[in-house]
Amino acid sequence: MLCVFLNSSLSSKEKHMTKTAGIVTVSLFVLGLCVAPFAIAAPAQQNKMKTCNAEATAKGLGEGKGDERKAFMKECLSAKPEKATKAAAGAGATQQNKMKTCNKEAGVKKLKGDERKTFMSACLSS
Repeated sequence: MLCVFLNSSLSSKEKHMTKTAGIVTVSLFVLGLCVAPFAIAAPAQQNKMKTCNAEATAKGLGEGKGDERKAFMKECLSAKPEKATKAAAGAGATQQNKMKTCNKEAGVKKLKGDERKTFMSACLSS
C-alpha cells in the first residue's frame, strides 16, 4: 500500500480513496480484536448456565418453582469461577489418589482381567 502512495501517477482522488480504504481496513481489524474476547467468553457463560440449570433441576427446582429457582440461579450464576475450579481440582485430586490406592491394592492382590476390573470398579465407587 505504501508503494501506491509513492507512485506519483495517481490522481488526488485515487490517493484519497486508497487512504480511506486503508483506514477502513485497519479500523475493521481493530474492531475485530475488540470483539474477539466477548465471542470467546460466550461459550463459558453458556456452559455455566447449562450447569446451573442442571443443578436446579436436580435439586427439585423445576421451571415452575418461581422465586426459589430464581434465587438459586442468581447465586449459582454469580459464583466465582475460581471457587468452582478449585473445588473441581480438589475432587480430581481425591479421585486421583483413590485411583492410585486402588491400583496398588489390585497389584498387591495380583488381580488380572475381569477380576481386576470388578475390584477396581468396587474400590473406586466406595
